[in-house]
Formats: sequence, C-alpha cells, structure tokens
Amino acid sequence: MKVIFHLFLQSATLGRKRAFLTIAAIAWGTVAILLLLAFGEGLKRQLGSNARAMGENIGVMWMSETTKAWKGMNPGRPIRVRIDDLPVLKSRLPELEDLIGEAIFWRTNLTSGRKTVAGRVKGVSVAYGEARKQYPVEGGRFLSPLDEAERRRVIFLGNELAEDLFGKEDPVGKTMLVAGAPFTVVGVMQKKTQMGAYAGMDKDHSIIPISTWKALFGRPTVNNLVVKVSDPAKMKDAIARTREVIAAKYGFDPSDERALPTWDTVESQKTTRNMTVGIQIFLGIIGALTLLIGGVGVANIMYAVVKERTREIGVKMALGAKAGWITGPFVLEGLSYTLVGGAAGMLIATLMVLAMSFIPTDGNQVMEFLGTPKLSPAIGAATASILGVIGLLAGWFPARRAAAVDPAATLRYE
Repeated sequence: MKVIFHLFLQSATLGRKRAFLTIAAIAWGTVAILLLLAFGEGLKRQLGSNARAMGENIGVMWMSETTKAWKGMNPGRPIRVRIDDLPVLKSRLPELEDLIGEAIFWRTNLTSGRKTVAGRVKGVSVAYGEARKQYPVEGGRFLSPLDEAERRRVIFLGNELAEDLFGKEDPVGKTMLVAGAPFTVVGVMQKKTQMGAYAGMDKDHSIIPISTWKALFGRPTVNNLVVKVSDPAKMKDAIARTREVIAAKYGFDPSDERALPTWDTVESQKTTRNMTVGIQIFLGIIGALTLLIGGVGVANIMYAVVKERTREIGVKMALGAKAGWITGPFVLEGLSYTLVGGAAGMLIATLMVLAMSFIPTDGNQVMEFLGTPKLSPAIGAATASILGVIGLLAGWFPARRAAAVDPAATLRYE
C-alpha cells in the first residue's frame, strides 16, 4: 500500500491540470444530481403537505339518489341525512374516530360595515375543526361545544374571506351580519396552501355551529358527511360500514354506492405520493446520467494516462513489479478524483439549497405550491453510492488494461 500511495501521489503531482479538470467535471455532475433530487424532495414534501391541508384520514360522502330498487321501492329516491340523526349514526359506528355532518348555504349575504359579499356559510360540529385542519390564527379560536349546545351566533372565517370583509384589521371580537342576523367573529383560519378541495377552498368559507345553522336557515339536512378514521388502512372498511348504517336508517341498498358518492382522500393522497416518487425517480435518473458523463470523462482521462505511461509500466513490470502495484495507483487515482469532486459538488449543492431556503415564499404562488428544495440523508446516501460506483469503475477498467500490458511490447512503444 505504501508503494501504491507513493506512485499515486507522484502521478497526481505531475498532472495537476488534468486532475483539476477531472475533479471539476465530477463536481458539476454531483451538483446537478443533488439539485435535481433536492427539487424532487421539496416537491414531494410540499405536494404531500398541500394534499393533507384539507384533512388526513378522512372520507367525504355526498347526499344523492338511489340507483337500485330496494324492498319494493323504486330507484331515484333522494337520500338526505338529517342533522338530528347524526348522534344516532355516530353511536352505531364506534370504529370511526368521528362522523361529522356538513350543512352548506352556498350564497349568503355576509356584511361588515358597508362591505357585503355573497359567501358560503357552513354549519358544522366542533370536531370539524381538527378533522379539516381549521386552525385559528393567534388571538382567535374555533367553535366550542358550548357554542353548539347554546346555539350561539359565533362565526369562524376563512383567511381570504376575513380580509375581504374586514381588510387588514383584526376581525376577532367584531360583529358582522350573516343573512341579516348579527354574529360575533371568534376566529380566522390560518393561511394554508390547499391542493384538494370540495365545495370550494377553505380560505373563502365561513363556519357557524350546526345547531345555529339549522335555526337560521331552517333546513334539517346536511349536504355531506365527513368520515374520519385513526388508521388510514381502515378507511375503505369504514366507508363501507358507514354506508351500511345509513342504508339501514334511510332504507336503501347498502351496495348502492351512487346513493352516497364518496371521496376516499386516503387513496387520492396515496396516488399523489406515488406520482411524486415517480417524479423523483425521473429527476434522479437525469442527474445520474449527468454524473455518469463525468465518470466517463474520468475513465477517458485514466485511459489516456495508461497510454502515456505505457513504457513506464513496461519497465516496472520488467523489473518485477507486482500486478497490484500497477493497478493500485490507477484505481486509487480514479476513486480520489471522483470522491474529491463529489465532496466539492456536495458542498456547493448544500450551500445552494441552503441559500434557496431563505427565499420568501409568501405571495409567491409557484413557490407555495411547489415548495423549496430539500436535501435529505437518503439523497446524500444515494449520491455517495453512485459516486463510489462510478469512481471504482472509472479506475478499474483502465487499471486492468495497464496490468495486461506485455513488458516486451511496451519497451518498443512510441
């Protein structure tokens, strides 16, 4: 090993320019693959966060009509779950974490001072806040059990709706009119980037207790149900079981899925994850090919080194040099160039990703949706593995060629 390291250092010292260019090529390839993978990782995390912004482990069931005959009743009957039946239905579904009714009045006059907008008013229970991630900004709150029990006239606003009505001032504690009735604003939703939605984006809606909603608008039924489970693996069974219980209560075929069309968000979020993994793999392949080009450059340079030193190698072998003394310096040289270039590339890419993390995303819709690049231990390990393989191969093939040289032929080589 001492002889091998001595020969390697001697060769590297004599070819400084070649070594610098080789290291630069590997560094460039490393920066390319790390940045591509970092953008892919950032995209995966942001899309996952955007998909979960509507809620995690939930299913949404809409009221519709039957499409199958059932016990002498013709298809086409409307199915409407009553607000008063929600506690009974929930008691029959202990496997659920929650069953939440959502009653919606689509266009209602919402007034603050002289400003009036036509907005959506939802009547929901307290559990809706956690299930649908309706988190209030500091200084406010979501609905409370007492609000629902006492039919209080309190309202929780989406962040953009609150800005439309109150401008830049804090609306918490202020009074506004909902369909001409006075309500007190108790909270404003935190801003969130939401990819999935139904019945419009959360930023534009307003929420009141479902008991208050029923008294104000006089409608006894819900528009849809939100089914929440603790374990995402149980979502399909939970949806089927919920449909069975509702079918028994309202008299329709439990296999009639169109009577209660359902969106399984667990399944859709899984699709989103698979899509982002596919994007990551694609970007990784592009980056790996870029790095491979740098590796080919290292191999070509090493082949050139072997050709330049053909007579030297022949003399060494004629004097009794072992095969390992010939191949060792070439393998070590290829690995060293690759690893030094890889380390430089990793440092540059890390600094670039760190710098991009300081770019503000507020107000930038593209950055809010796509996210900022993120490096992870998995990305570092994958890049290091690719670098190691490329460095080994880039040195091994030229080294094998050098060891196969015929000493007699090399002494005549020009």
